[in-house]
Amino acid sequence: MKASSDFATVSSWFFFDAIPADIFALLTLSAAFTSFFTACFGIGGGVMLLGMMAQVLPPQLIIPLHGVVQLGSNGGRAALGWRHIEWRLIAAFFPGAVIGALLGSVVLVALPPSIMYLTIAAFILYSCWGPKLPKMVFGTLGTLTAGAITTFISLFAGATGPLVAAFIKQLEVDRFRTVATFTMAMSLQHGVKIAVFEGMGVSLADWLPLLMCMILSGTIGTWIGFKMLKRVADKHFQTAFSIVLTLLAIRLIWQAISQW
Repeated sequence: MKASSDFATVSSWFFFDAIPADIFALLTLSAAFTSFFTACFGIGGGVMLLGMMAQVLPPQLIIPLHGVVQLGSNGGRAALGWRHIEWRLIAAFFPGAVIGALLGSVVLVALPPSIMYLTIAAFILYSCWGPKLPKMVFGTLGTLTAGAITTFISLFAGATGPLVAAFIKQLEVDRFRTVATFTMAMSLQHGVKIAVFEGMGVSLADWLPLLMCMILSGTIGTWIGFKMLKRVADKHFQTAFSIVLTLLAIRLIWQAISQW
């Protein structure tokens, strides 16, 4: 009985009282797996993790907590692959992300989830299987607009990774530049999103133990995933990338239908 009591005391101190120890461990392992998945396939882990967190965390904290974890995970991937980042695109994407965050912070009513899901799904499917977008879309104005729109949506939907990835996929660069540029764009997007929530008075200090463990496990998952990425040919990567995006689009359509 004493050993059990001592364990409960240590567990309460380490895992804190916000969530049970088993949920703490589950989310930490989930962060590692989803980061591994994203490092291998370029996309998908953020949406998976958001779905997992939505099952066990308070609704009002899901998106800001998810943003912090994703900032840590994507930041780690961006740091590992910084040599491959398309900085021209990032230079145009970041100002758009700031504009989108500022606009989102003053919107009082969220867009209907079903409309948001269907819009993202349609763009993903078009980007994967439709005709190529005009080159002007990838100019400074087009990239800035993409940064603004996706960041605005992320304040309400949480995970806009598939939408950002669908845009970057149109660049048709190699797998390393695709993953590195995507992760840098998402790092910036999550960073400005967190700033918005902090400005609205959402306190994340009590959740730091969980966030630190999830970010650390996500970094480990990323490192392993990048090792796997080196073994994948560009042709096979692009095919897998499109398939994963399509599956995510189908999932979004299903979510939209379930809202009706």
